[in-house]
Amino acid sequence: MEERKLKKATLAGGCFWCTEAVFQRLNGVEKVVSGFTGGNIKNPAYREIITGRTGHAEAIEIEYDPEVIKFEELLLVFFATHDPTTLNRQQNDVGTQYRSGIFYHDEEQKKVANQVIALLEKENAFEDPIVTEVTEASAFYVAEEEHQDFYNQHRQQPYCQYIIDPKINKLKKLFAEKLKQKH
Repeated sequence: MEERKLKKATLAGGCFWCTEAVFQRLNGVEKVVSGFTGGNIKNPAYREIITGRTGHAEAIEIEYDPEVIKFEELLLVFFATHDPTTLNRQQNDVGTQYRSGIFYHDEEQKKVANQVIALLEKENAFEDPIVTEVTEASAFYVAEEEHQDFYNQHRQQPYCQYIIDPKINKLKKLFAEKLKQKH
């Protein structure tokens, strides 16, 4: 049996509980880990991140099978399930740690990210300009265990019901053909 060659994508779209929940449901996504990237201190803790002083963004690191889902498709889901036009904010979460960002792992990802943004801008997909940063991936720090698989374990929490559920519903509506059967 031929071994599949998984690729990595790193995205920041506000609270990592939200982005993790969305991408866990996509066919071809093998693993999603919540963490922090893009900052200026090593091994930051969540309590440091939420101050906004470390420069990190709450982000997810995705391992995906490009034979099943392409990077461009991941980005289309990304842009459809968060607001890429608000600088350093998603809903009530405010600060640089909640910024919108694509942290590319190679020149191809950088090219695709810029092409997708240009296409969305050309099509006026959003009322306001996209402010998503496209930055080379740097160290990714895995968040504490209580932040992993958060939505699946805490669906009854008000944050999950009011903030994440609508994102999942939008995902199901717009990308039904890309969803795993078990979710």
